Amino acid sequence: MRSPHRFLPLAVVTASLLATIVPLPAQPASSAALNGQVFINHGLVGVGRLPSATRDKFGETVGSFSALTYDAKSWRRNPDGSYAGTFYMQPDRGYNNPNTTNWRARFFTLAITFRPTLLGTPGQNQVGITVADTTLLTEANGTPLTALDTTTNGTGTREGFPPLPQAFNGRLSLDAEGIVRLPDGSLFISDEYGPYIFKFSADGRLLAAIRPPDALIPRRNNGDSFASNNPGPDQPAPAPLNPDTGRQNNQGLEGLSLAPDGKTLFALLQSATRQDGGISGTTAVRHNTRLLAYDITGATPTLKGEYILQLPTFRSATGPTLVAAQSEILAINNTQFLVLARDSAAGHTYAAPTSLYRSILVYDISAATNIAGTKFDDPANPVAPAGVLDSTVRPADRTEFININDGVQLAKFGLHNGPTDDDNNLYEKWEAMTLVPALDLGAPNDYFLFVGHDTAFITQNGLQDGIAYASPSKREHASRLLVYR
Repeated sequence: MRSPHRFLPLAVVTASLLATIVPLPAQPASSAALNGQVFINHGLVGVGRLPSATRDKFGETVGSFSALTYDAKSWRRNPDGSYAGTFYMQPDRGYNNPNTTNWRARFFTLAITFRPTLLGTPGQNQVGITVADTTLLTEANGTPLTALDTTTNGTGTREGFPPLPQAFNGRLSLDAEGIVRLPDGSLFISDEYGPYIFKFSADGRLLAAIRPPDALIPRRNNGDSFASNNPGPDQPAPAPLNPDTGRQNNQGLEGLSLAPDGKTLFALLQSATRQDGGISGTTAVRHNTRLLAYDITGATPTLKGEYILQLPTFRSATGPTLVAAQSEILAINNTQFLVLARDSAAGHTYAAPTSLYRSILVYDISAATNIAGTKFDDPANPVAPAGVLDSTVRPADRTEFININDGVQLAKFGLHNGPTDDDNNLYEKWEAMTLVPALDLGAPNDYFLFVGHDTAFITQNGLQDGIAYASPSKREHASRLLVYR
C-alpha cells in the first residue's frame, strides 16, 4: 500500500535504503480517497504459513495471530530485495475445549523473512515464520495470567490497580486481542474481558492497567461483571448471560495501535456497547462503536479523545443486514486509521465456506466529535440508543480500501474465498495487522501491510496447560499471513 505519511525517521531506514533498489513494475492498482488523501493498493505480494501444530518453547500449541507488531530497528532490506526483521505475535485465550481453560497468557517473538512477488505464485512461502521465543504474561510476583473466563460478580483486587477480571482459581483473567510494543520493549496489551488495556514489562510482568470509561465496563446486577459467558470447567454461566450495559460478550478492545509519533495509544471496541445497540447477535444496530485515545507521554495514560466509528454493514445470505465487527486497528497518523472488519462464522471449516465481507477500511477522525468526558461516558446516557446515533455527535469519516476476499488477488497465490472448502479457503478470523516500510528509494511512501488470522488453536496435535487435545474438525489449519503492497 502507499500512504502519504512516513512512519520511521530517516536515521532508522538509511542503511536499508542503500540496498539494491528493484523498481516497482507497472501493474493494476486500486485506490481509495478520504479527506484529500489518496491510498493506493498494489495488491497481494506474498503469503506465509505457520503449521497449526507448531509448539512454543514450553511445548504448547502456538495458535496464531490475534495481533501483530514489529521491531522497527530490526526491519531491513537486503541487497537481493528480500526483507527480514523481528515481529511480535499476540494469540488470544488458547483452545476453547469447549469453553475456556487455565492456559497461561503469553506473546511470541517471531523471526520473519519476506521475499515479495508482485505477480504471484501458487507457492505460499514468500513469508518465512519462525517462533524464536515465548514470553509468559504474569503478575509482578510471577503468578501467570489465565485464559479462564472470569466469575460472574467477582473481581480481582491488587494494590494500585482498578478492579480486575479474575477467574475462580484466583488468577487474573486475560483474553488478549491487541499488542503495542514501545521502544524500551515494554508492551500494551488490550483484552476482551475488562475490557482493559494492560501494560507489561519486556519480560512479561504486569505493570499497570487502564480502565476505560464506565460506558464500556460490563455490568450485571448493578456491579462490574467481566464474565463473557465462556465459563471454565464446572463453573456456572453468568446470570444474566449478557451484561446489562458495557461491552457485549466477547466484543472487547479488539483493536490497539500506537500513533507513529509514539504519543497516543488508540483502542477500538469490537462493536457497540450494549446500551448503544450492541445487543446479542449480528443485527444492524450495533454499528456505532467507540475509539479511545490515550495520551501516554506522562507517567499515567490519560484519556484525551473518544470517537464514534460506524462499522460497515452487509447483506446476509438469508436477507437481513448485518454488521461487520472490527478485528484490528492500525494508526496511520494521529487522525487516520486502517480498520479490519469482517463477517463471522464463514470460511474454512465452517458450514458456510464463503465469506460475504472481509475488508480493510480507512477511517478519519479529523472532523469527528470528541465525546471523552461527556455524559456519554455514563452508561445511563447512550450515545446511540437502539443503534441511532445522537444528533449532536458526528462519527468518523470512512472509505473502503482493501477487499480481502478479492478473488483475483487470492488466486495469484492459490487461495480462494469459498465455495469449495479446502485448505486454501480463507479462514474466518482475520484479526492482525502491522505496517512496515518497503524501504524503496523509488517509492519512499510505500509500505507492506501484513495481515494475519487467528485459527482458534485448531489442530489434531495440540497441547495446552499440560493437556493434549484434538479439535473436532479433524483437520489441521495453518495460520497464514497475507502481505499487500
